[in-house]
Amino acid sequence: MSPETRAMNGRPLLSLVLLGGVFVMEGFDIAAMALAVPRLTDMGLDPAGFGWVFTALLVGLGAGGALLAPLGDRFGRRMLIVGGCVITGAATLATSTAGSITEFLVWRFVTGLALGACLPNVSALSAELAPDRLRATIMAVVSAGIPLGIAIAGLTAPEIIDLGGWQGLFIAPGAMAVALAVALWLILSGERPPAEDVKPGEKRAKLPQLVLFSAPWLFPFMVFATMLALNALNLYLLNSWLPTVLPQAGMTLDDAARVSGVVQLAGLAIGIGASLLLDRWHKAWTLVLLFGAMAVCFAGVFVTAPDPVMWTVLLCVGVGGASAGGMVLPGLCAYLFPARLLSSAVGMGVLVARLGAFAGPPLGGWMLANEIPAQTFLGVAALPALACVVVALLVPAALKRREAVEAKAEAEKAFG
Repeated sequence: MSPETRAMNGRPLLSLVLLGGVFVMEGFDIAAMALAVPRLTDMGLDPAGFGWVFTALLVGLGAGGALLAPLGDRFGRRMLIVGGCVITGAATLATSTAGSITEFLVWRFVTGLALGACLPNVSALSAELAPDRLRATIMAVVSAGIPLGIAIAGLTAPEIIDLGGWQGLFIAPGAMAVALAVALWLILSGERPPAEDVKPGEKRAKLPQLVLFSAPWLFPFMVFATMLALNALNLYLLNSWLPTVLPQAGMTLDDAARVSGVVQLAGLAIGIGASLLLDRWHKAWTLVLLFGAMAVCFAGVFVTAPDPVMWTVLLCVGVGGASAGGMVLPGLCAYLFPARLLSSAVGMGVLVARLGAFAGPPLGGWMLANEIPAQTFLGVAALPALACVVVALLVPAALKRREAVEAKAEAEKAFG
C-alpha cells in the first residue's frame, strides 16, 4: 500500500463517498445533453444535428484519458481529480449559455477533456483505498454513480425544466462539480506516488501508458479495451438517443425521460451484482452472462411491437446492462494490471474505447435522420453485446499474463 493510500486511512469512507459523487456528477452531465436535445427545437436546432455534439464529449474524454489521466500515476491523484472537477463545472455551466450547435460542441469537448483527466484517477484511487479481495466491488460501487446520476437526471428532468428550463439540466451538474472540487481538495492527500511502487527490474516510465502496448501487457489491455469499446458504443448510442427514440414508440417526452432514469437504476443493481460475482466467482462467465442477457433483451425489443411495459422491462436489462458494463469493466482492470498501472490502463482504455463510442451518437443520428423504426434502432445494440460475449471468453488467458509476471518477479526476488 502506498503512502498516499495510508495517509487517507483515517477517512477512507468519506473519500470513497466523494469519489462516488464525481461519478454521479458525470452521469447527470451525460444525461443532461440527451434530455435537453428534444427540447431545443424551439431554438430552431434539429435534434438529428446533435450527433457530433455527443461525439465531442467522447473525443474530449478520450484525449483527456490518454494524455492527462496518466499524470496521476506520477504526480498524485488529487491534482487531476480536483482540477478535472473545476474545469468540468465551469464548462458545464457554460453549456447552459449555448445558443448554437457549434457552441454546444465546443463546451462538450472541454467538459469531456476535463472528465477524461479526472475519472481514471477516481477509479484508480478507489481501487487503492479498497481491500484487495473487494477491489472490483468497491470500484463498481463508486462508479455506480454514473447510472445513478443518469437516473436522477431522467427522473427529475421534468421538474428541473419546469424550474429552470433546459438550462437547469446543465446548471445542476455544473454546480455539483464545483462543490465536489472544494470537498475533494480538503479530504484527499496530495502526495506523489512513491518510486518504490515499481517492481524489481523495472524503471518508472516517463510515459507509463506506453508500457501497455508492449509485452506482457498488450494482450490483457486489448481484451479489456475491446470490451470497453464495444460496450461504450452501446452506452453512448442508447444514453444519447433513448429520450428521443422512445417518443417515436408512443411515449411522451416526460415518460421517455423517466424510463431513461428507471433503466439506469436497474443498471446500478445489475452492476453491483455482477461486480460481486466478478470478485467471488468466475470472471469470464460473469461477463458472458452480463453481455449475453443484454443481447437477448435487445433482440426481444427488435422482434416485438412497441409496448411501454414490456419494452421498459427489456430495456432495464439491455440499457441497464450497458451501464453496468461501464461499472464492472474497470473492476476487471484491477485484476488484469498492478496498481502502478491502473490510472494508465483505465485512461488508455478510455481512449481506445472512444474509437467504438465515437460511432454511437453519429450512428443514432443517422438512424434518426433516416426514420429507422424504434425497434430496429434499439435492436442494433444486440450486435456489440454479442461481440462482448466473444471477447469475454479471452479473459482467463489475459489474467494468466499478470500471474506469470508476478511469479517471475517473486522468483527473481527470491534468488537475488
